[in-house]
Amino acid sequence: MSYLVLARKWRPQSFSDVVGQQSVVRTLQNALQRNRVAHAMLFSGVRGVGKTTLARIMAKAMNCEHDGAEVPCNNCRSCQEITAGTAIDLHEIDGASNRGIQEIRELKENIRFFPTSGRYKIIIIDEVHMLTTEAFNALLKTLEEPPAHVFFMFATTELHKIPITILSRCQRYELKRVAFAELVAFFGKIAKQEGVSISERSLEMIAREAEGSVRDGLSLLDQIFSFGGAEVGDDDVVQVLGLVDHQVFAKLARALLAGDLAGCLDIFDKGYGAGMDLKRFANDLLGYFRSLLLCKAAKQPEQLLDVSDHELAEFKEIAAAASQETLYQYFNLLLKGVEEMQYSSRPRMVLEMAFIRATQAGRVVPVADLLTRLDQLLAGADFSLPAAPAAVMAPPVTAEPAPSFAPQGGGARPHPSAPQVAPQKKTEVILEQPVAPRSTTAGHSVGSPGQKVGAAGKQVRQDWDEFIGYVKSRKAWMAHVLRLSGVGRDEGSELVMKFDDPSDCSVMQEHDNLKLINEFAQDFFQRDFKVVFRVRGVKDDGEQGDDGDNPREERRALANDPLVQMTNEIFSGQVGNVRTGPRSR
Repeated sequence: MSYLVLARKWRPQSFSDVVGQQSVVRTLQNALQRNRVAHAMLFSGVRGVGKTTLARIMAKAMNCEHDGAEVPCNNCRSCQEITAGTAIDLHEIDGASNRGIQEIRELKENIRFFPTSGRYKIIIIDEVHMLTTEAFNALLKTLEEPPAHVFFMFATTELHKIPITILSRCQRYELKRVAFAELVAFFGKIAKQEGVSISERSLEMIAREAEGSVRDGLSLLDQIFSFGGAEVGDDDVVQVLGLVDHQVFAKLARALLAGDLAGCLDIFDKGYGAGMDLKRFANDLLGYFRSLLLCKAAKQPEQLLDVSDHELAEFKEIAAAASQETLYQYFNLLLKGVEEMQYSSRPRMVLEMAFIRATQAGRVVPVADLLTRLDQLLAGADFSLPAAPAAVMAPPVTAEPAPSFAPQGGGARPHPSAPQVAPQKKTEVILEQPVAPRSTTAGHSVGSPGQKVGAAGKQVRQDWDEFIGYVKSRKAWMAHVLRLSGVGRDEGSELVMKFDDPSDCSVMQEHDNLKLINEFAQDFFQRDFKVVFRVRGVKDDGEQGDDGDNPREERRALANDPLVQMTNEIFSGQVGNVRTGPRSR
């Protein structure tokens, strides 16, 4: 007695039997009911999801002798002939073995004649992407203007290999992988019908191994039924399929995240002693950490992970104990180990070293958190700023005194080096709530006539220590970094800070920090400075992004604001101080 494998025994014979392709099934049924069936249809998708099966069901429905809405009926002569594979008007061709132009010419000769017993002649070409270019070209005209009694149905696993000229003449149906839950339910139904007792966990292992393919899952189920008989245990599934129990990965992940190297190596050694495939094990472990990372990063991980509810809950539980950065680091370390295993003659040692690197790396704390903690620490402690290195200290430079104007009626004379201009009453426009005496870069701030207010503008070398203190009051850790550069240098529109080691200024060059130090420099010195970091001994290319220009443009926009200009005209004054830093806001 010949045995019929499950993949053939449980092959769907009607639309209601199809698993996991509801959208495609509904479209085909509506096309039949409304008489809108295309003469050329193309079914694409991965192996074992129902491409050829849907083409056969569609062929039965079109030639079904039953006039009701529920077609195919599977009872009429036409349906039974197609089910048995004896239908004369259904031609099923293997595109891999009949791929030449001669076979297509013979097919075109055949379709000239009307169907023998059915309504239509149906041509099903499986793996149509295997046809030659000449064969495709021979089909073009026939597909564009086919005879009224002929319908073509193509199936392919590699849609990208089909010429666009063929695709444009077909109505395409893209079949997706069958969902994990639907596979588990379908396999459970089959096991019940076959009289086999099997646990839900075993069905989940089979469905996971099938990877969305119904046919692959049925083949595995057939193999397991043959091994286990009427009762199939979880150990039977693991043994037959050569799998590693899902709980092993959960225990290993917990041990890795806890830094328990001895526990990791013990779990790994037991699996290796059981004869597991190392490369398969490593890839599955990498996939497990991918699931953990997605559970941590995604708002709705269930849409990205095709797993059961209790597995999803387990992923969330393990991922909750670690930061996203830590999981990402572990994933990268394991990925590096998996890649090295592909070319190593000792894959076990490579994987063990990956475990050691992972446990030694420990947990990752984001830089932003570290800087926040440092700010809190420095804010609560009285740290004195270290003196700048003597090697980089420049001799003090006496700043040129700003021009001093005597009030009307006074006897003071302007400095000899100052331009001889008439005394001018100045009004200072400040875009902040002042917290200290205000100063300008162009001269004195002037209040009422006859009263001297303000001081001279800030100089980089002379007031560098004061600038460090200004930064410290706002970002304490940033002030300590600036101390490493010694005294900054005024180069016109740029404030240059030089460091001995590139790592000293790497954090400062991040987008937010670079923008912040530019605001501090421009607010303190009241100059349109662009802060530039350079490393001694390294040639500077001058490219540091536009972060330094953003505060400069903001200052210019504020100074040129129409309201500010109107105020200047009313009081015959000029802008003396513009601040854009965080405290100003």
